[in-house]
Amino acid sequence: MQVTDVRVRKIAKEGKMKAVVSITIDNVFVIHDIKVIEGEKGLFIAMPSKQSADGKYRDIAHPINSETRNELERIVLEHYEKSALQEDDSTTGTTA
Repeated sequence: MQVTDVRVRKIAKEGKMKAVVSITIDNVFVIHDIKVIEGEKGLFIAMPSKQSADGKYRDIAHPINSETRNELERIVLEHYEKSALQEDDSTTGTTA
C-alpha cells in the first residue's frame, strides 16, 4: 500500500480538531474525512466515522493492524505539519 496523495483542509475555528484530511491510496482509492485532533499527548488522527442508532460512533474505514495505522498517522501528520508552515490557509495537495 502506498499513499499517493494527501489533501489537508485546515480548520480555522478554535477547538481540538485542527484539520480534515483526504488520502489517496495507490492512485485508486480515496478516504475522506480523516480528522487531525489535538489531544493531551499531542496530535493524532481519527478515522472517518458515523453515529449508529445507539449513539456511539463507529469507524467506517480504518486500518486493520497497528503497523498500517501508525504509517497512515505518520504520513497524515507530516503533511498537516507541512501545511501549517505555509502562510496561507489554502488547501494543500501534495504527493507522498
